[in-house]
Amino acid sequence: MNLIPGPSSTELAIFIGYRRAGWVGLLLGGACFILPSALIVGGCAWAYVRFGALPQVTSVLYGVKPVVIAIVLQALLGLGRSAIKSWGLGAIAFGATVASFVGVDALVVLAAGGALALVAKAFSEREGLHGVAVPTLSALGSAAAPAATVVASASLLGLFVVFLKVGAVLFGSGYVLLAFLRADLVDHLHWLTESQLLDAVAVGQITPGPVFTTATFIGYVLHGATGALVATFGIFLPSFILVAVAGPLVRRVRRSRMAGAFLDGVNVASLALMATVTWYLGRSALTDLLAVAIAGVSALLLLKFRFNSAWLVLAGALVGVGRWWLQ
Repeated sequence: MNLIPGPSSTELAIFIGYRRAGWVGLLLGGACFILPSALIVGGCAWAYVRFGALPQVTSVLYGVKPVVIAIVLQALLGLGRSAIKSWGLGAIAFGATVASFVGVDALVVLAAGGALALVAKAFSEREGLHGVAVPTLSALGSAAAPAATVVASASLLGLFVVFLKVGAVLFGSGYVLLAFLRADLVDHLHWLTESQLLDAVAVGQITPGPVFTTATFIGYVLHGATGALVATFGIFLPSFILVAVAGPLVRRVRRSRMAGAFLDGVNVASLALMATVTWYLGRSALTDLLAVAIAGVSALLLLKFRFNSAWLVLAGALVGVGRWWLQ
C-alpha cells in the first residue's frame, strides 16, 4: 500500500476488507478502522473548543507539544535511515529540504524528487552505473492560542477540497501530512494559527488510530461537527477509491524498477517536507527553556532508550500541569 498515496495503515485495512469480502468488505474494513479514532478525536476537538482557553488545558498542551516534536523527530530520523540509501537520494533529500524552506509548493517538491530519482535510475541503467540510484522501494510507514480563535473563516466546500487534495497526493509517513496542512491552512488560507495546528497534532498523538484523523480535529475547530465530518470524509475518500482502482495493479507496479526509483525519490522528498514542518512547529512549541528541556529529554529517551511515546506524552502533560500549579 506504500505504492499509492494516502495513509498506509488505513489503505491496508481497506485492501484486506476488499480481498476478503469485495466491495462490502472494502467499505466496512475502512470504516471500522477509521471510525473509532475519528469519534475519539472528535470528542477531543469538542473539549478543545469548549475548554481550550482554560489555563489547565493550556498547561497540558504546553507540556505535550514539546514531546510531539521529539516524537516527530524520532520518526524523521528512523525513516531517513531506511529511505536515504545512496548519495543520490541524499542529494535529492537535501535539495528538497532547501526548496521546502524557501517556499516551493509541497506537490512540486514531491514531484521533482520522484522525477530526479527516475532520471538518475534511467541514466544509471543506460550507462551501467548501477550504484548511482537505488532500484528498490523504501517502505515508509505511511503557548497555546485559545481554541476557538481562527484567523479566517473556512467554507465547508473549501474544507472538503483541501483535505481531498491532501488525501489524494500525500506520499510517505503520515507526519508529512503536517507539511501539507501547514502550507494550506496556516500559510495560504490562514484558517489556523501555527499553534492550533500543533495542538491538533498533539491530540493526534494522544489518541489511537491513523494520524490522518487530525483532519477530524481541524474540521471540528473550523466548522463544528459538520466540519469534522466533511474533513474526515474528504481526506479518507481517495484511499477507498485508490485501493479499489489500484489494488489489482500493486503487484505489477511493485515489480517495476522505474516505479520503485520514482517512489524512492518521492519518499525522500516527503522526508524533507517533514523536516521543514518540524522546524517551524518546533519554533511554536519550544517557547522557553522548560519546553526545550522537555523536548530534549523526550528525544533522548526515545532515541537512546526506545521509551514508549505514550508515557512521554503523559509525563509532558503532567509537567505542564505542574508548571501551571506552581505559578
